[in-house]
Amino acid sequence: MGLVHSKPGKEPRRFDFKLLLASFGVAVGIVAIVWGVSSSVTGDEQQALPDAIESIDPVRGSTQVLQQSNVFVDLAEGYEGELTIDGVSIPVVSLDELSSTPGVDTPQPGEQITLPPVALYEPGNATITYSPVEDGPIEKFDTGQHTATVVYWPIEEGKTKARSFTWDFYVV
Repeated sequence: MGLVHSKPGKEPRRFDFKLLLASFGVAVGIVAIVWGVSSSVTGDEQQALPDAIESIDPVRGSTQVLQQSNVFVDLAEGYEGELTIDGVSIPVVSLDELSSTPGVDTPQPGEQITLPPVALYEPGNATITYSPVEDGPIEKFDTGQHTATVVYWPIEEGKTKARSFTWDFYVV
C-alpha cells in the first residue's frame, strides 16, 4: 500500500463563511423543532383529567360543539358518578337497572327500545352518557358556553369519598 498524497499544486480549500452560516441556521432549526415537539402539551395531558377519569366528550374548551351532541364521561374501572350540566342535575340510571325492571320484557335482537330521558351509566365500561332529548332535563344545548360537572367516587368506598371535575365547552 502506498501513501495517498494530495495533488501537487492544488491549494487547500478556503474557509467559506456562507457555508458556516447556513449550517448554523439548519442546526438551530433542528434544535427548535426537537424542543417544540418535546415540550408540546396535547391530548390527555392538555385536558388535565384526574386519574379516575379516562376521557370526556366534548373535550375541555371545545368551541365547535353541536346542539344535539352527547356529554360523555369515561371513568376508570371501579368508579361511578353523577352528571350536572349548566346547574341541572341529570338523573343517572344504570343499564343494569333498566334491564332488570319488573314488567319490562327483555328486547329481542334487533328490536328498538325506548330509553328514558336520563344519563345512562354502563357499569361494564364505567361510562356516563347524556343525550339531549325532548322532555329530558336538557332538550338541546343553546348556542354559547356550557359547564358540565361529574361527581365521581370509588364504588367500594361509596359516595362519601366523592370528588368532582368540571369543564366547559362552547356550542355553535
